[in-house]
Amino acid sequence: SRLYSCAKCSTVLTNRANLLSTRFTGSTGRAFLFKKVVNLVMSEKQDRVMLTGRHIVRDVSCKKCKSRVGWMYEYATEEQQRYKEGKVILERALISEINGIDEI
Repeated sequence: SRLYSCAKCSTVLTNRANLLSTRFTGSTGRAFLFKKVVNLVMSEKQDRVMLTGRHIVRDVSCKKCKSRVGWMYEYATEEQQRYKEGKVILERALISEINGIDEI
């Protein structure tokens, strides 16, 4: 399975099984939506107006090196955007993709 890790220190953050979408855009360009990500620290809640409406989000950073890697959706004000709540965006430019070990 493919693994996604911090581009700066290589700490593993998630894997392909948790990937929900590759059709997002972050401040650095292309971004991916994941249902579960580990080894993160989160900022305080922030109110942001994004392309898809107003959201309450937290920036997420690598637990080891503290580099920002994306954000987590806490709350979406628009009903059709609520599927993002609790999910994490990792920005493609801030992560690395490597081959992991296949499960038997």
